[in-house]
Amino acid sequence: PAESTPATITIDPAFIVGPVRRRTFGAFVEHLGRCVYTGIFEPEHPDADEDGFRKDVLELTRELGVSTVRYPGGNFVSGYRWEDGIGPVDQRPVRLDLAWHSTDPNSVGVDEFAKWSAKAGVEPMMAVNLGTRGVQEAVDLLEYCNIDGGTALSEQRRANGAANGYGIRMWCLGNEMDGPWQIGHKNAQEYGRLAADTARGMRMIDPGLELVACGSSGPTMPTFGEWERVVLTETYDVVDLVSAHQYFEDSGDLQEHLAAGHKMEAFIRDIVSHIDHVKSVRKSSKQVNISFDEWNVWHMSRGESKVPSGNDWPVAPVLLEDTYTVADAVVVGDLLVTLLRNTDRVHSASLAQLVNVIAPIMTEPGGRSWKQTTFHPFALTSRHASGTVLQLAVESPLVSGGTTAGFAALSAVATYDAAKGEAVVFAVNRSATGALTLDAAVGGLGNVRVIEALTYSNKDPYWQATADDSSSVLPAENVTAKTDGGRLTAELPAVSWSMIRLAVEA
Repeated sequence: PAESTPATITIDPAFIVGPVRRRTFGAFVEHLGRCVYTGIFEPEHPDADEDGFRKDVLELTRELGVSTVRYPGGNFVSGYRWEDGIGPVDQRPVRLDLAWHSTDPNSVGVDEFAKWSAKAGVEPMMAVNLGTRGVQEAVDLLEYCNIDGGTALSEQRRANGAANGYGIRMWCLGNEMDGPWQIGHKNAQEYGRLAADTARGMRMIDPGLELVACGSSGPTMPTFGEWERVVLTETYDVVDLVSAHQYFEDSGDLQEHLAAGHKMEAFIRDIVSHIDHVKSVRKSSKQVNISFDEWNVWHMSRGESKVPSGNDWPVAPVLLEDTYTVADAVVVGDLLVTLLRNTDRVHSASLAQLVNVIAPIMTEPGGRSWKQTTFHPFALTSRHASGTVLQLAVESPLVSGGTTAGFAALSAVATYDAAKGEAVVFAVNRSATGALTLDAAVGGLGNVRVIEALTYSNKDPYWQATADDSSSVLPAENVTAKTDGGRLTAELPAVSWSMIRLAVEA
């Protein structure tokens, strides 16, 4: 094998980016494919609880360490009537879902989702339909969800079995409204006015809500940038966050695929510049930040992403069920590193999605559940990143792949929790071919020793987990990680994600 190339980082607790935000570890449940039906909800399953939720999926969701879950879409929300999903299940209307050319039985709605969220220990993040609907339906849904009682809609919720309001804090004002694929898609001016009106109406009920305006659907959209400017000009004073969506796929060039985190970083910087331009022009003292509420590896050009068509409107069809590789997991780990590194401006994020649909958790109807490769870096980062995110000084060799030239082979972030006496380094080797020797100056932390060092990689980066074998490739102990004086060293194989936990003795 080729000689390992050195990459150095300097860690000093005096240089802080911002806090580790629990909401960075959010996910997304949409009425799409088998995410809801035979995903989180399957009353006929032998492992279903009294409410029809799969207990194995609840357990995996808790193990994944998910903090918030965005619901019910996604493209689905832009044609959704929330009233269809409440009240006696046998009286709920069956509807066509135009977004995914499917049939939705409405067996799961807002009350079921709130109940599932409580069991999963996650914070619900609700999206309102600004495609086919508007202000009235949004404030109605808010009243139904959050007012404890004494009004028509809150009493309706109480009659449906929930005595107290759900206290949902985070609300998305529509979804991807600049996308021509979106039902009721709008230009920036139309959407900006509607979002601002909806935000004002919702704040009349509860001024303390955290509201997310739709950013552009992605950095390659012709609308990106100008959309943010126009929408934020309308909404700046009444929203807290603007959404960012970005997906990555392996086009067959592994080195290009490993550039995903580098591309996400550039996208975040662009969004920040658009937000801060509007802030400056408005002479505002308020700071709007980013909700990166859709991100993942999604192999869109593959067969599993083909949506049904014609006269067939199936219930919960197999859709977007990507099978992930070790390389995909390294990319997902790097995207999470990138989100943490930008914690000063990215205040919330949602891995899209949670179960079956481009997801870390997979299920068989009536059968088994298992962890995809992408489960592991997410679960470990969520479990061990705490305290503050530190600004690292990084010196790394550069690599180039496909259309992306000259990006750092080493992508790293460190978190420091003084209360726990622990620092954690998350390090990704983005080189498709060469190992790196990590050399970290850690003297600024004090005396440190390695508590745990795990690396996720495989000789075949295209290995995939299946129901029959989800555990022959797991994050393994990295025996090369050691501290000596004020230095931490470790070998990072090509295409790898690593976590090194350090005990810090003051």
